[in-house]
Amino acid sequence: MKKRPDHSRALSIIVPIYNEEDNIKPLYDELMQVCTSYDYEIIYVNDGSTDNSLALLNEIANQNPLCIVINLRRNSGQTAAMMAGFDHCCGDAIVLLDGDLQNDPADIPRLLEKLDEGFDLCSGWRQKRKDTWLTKKLPSMIANKVISKISGVKLKDYGCTLKAYKREVLADVQLYGEMHRFLPIYAGWQGAKTTEIAVNHRARIHGTSNYGLERIGKVILDLLVVTFLSGYSQKPIYLFGGFGLLNHFFALITFIVMIYFKFWGGKDFIATPLPLVATLFFLMGFISILLGLIAELLIRTYHESQNKPTYHVESKQNFNGGD
Repeated sequence: MKKRPDHSRALSIIVPIYNEEDNIKPLYDELMQVCTSYDYEIIYVNDGSTDNSLALLNEIANQNPLCIVINLRRNSGQTAAMMAGFDHCCGDAIVLLDGDLQNDPADIPRLLEKLDEGFDLCSGWRQKRKDTWLTKKLPSMIANKVISKISGVKLKDYGCTLKAYKREVLADVQLYGEMHRFLPIYAGWQGAKTTEIAVNHRARIHGTSNYGLERIGKVILDLLVVTFLSGYSQKPIYLFGGFGLLNHFFALITFIVMIYFKFWGGKDFIATPLPLVATLFFLMGFISILLGLIAELLIRTYHESQNKPTYHVESKQNFNGGD
């Protein structure tokens, strides 16, 4: 996120929009029933819509100066739209909300109550999800279990956009691909206290879903990236070097077997593929270790050039900034 603006509000609601012209005004009316109790702003991010969404959003913004419209030049995806909202919001609490009316704005106060209780992140759980079982519910169930197992952040519903965050847990977050669903993991890296509550989920009435089974592959690849970053972002040599040493071990075993066949098994080196296999394992190990060293250089350059610490301070006491 960018530096906090000079003006600030208690609540920022970020709503990515892509071809939701029939849902925009009903969603705005529902948000108004909730937001009037807060010092709020609503940030609509038009993600390159090709229908009348932008015109409707501009109309709302003209009527309500607390509604901000960010229009992206082209469709960049939900993750990029969320990042645009993060970069331009100024609320102490940030709520993410889908623009298709399937998330219920009436749940927002319940999410914010959890932040007031001391949690840094409250995630919505679509306990009674109104989606098709085969193409939506089943892949989501599998993904939630896998992500929770790998990341260590236990949530029943990573895919639910409706979440509330304290501003500080999103500081310096940069998302790519389909990584918006992994925001709780990024927050967890900074020691965020996470909770989850059941929220209302409604069937889509207008428009069509922009997600299908094709996103599964993207999510799997993004999960690999998140797993790497969570476990090895500070010491990538442990991953690449470990894989390289494992290959060298296999090369040694293959070499020993090759020598055994040569002198006691009655087979020349050219009679078996073992010399080639040993050479392949050795080269793979050597290259992996080199990649680990290069990754180490990149990580050190990244942190030192941008003066980024490798830790996150939660609080200080009796600290005056002196030596």
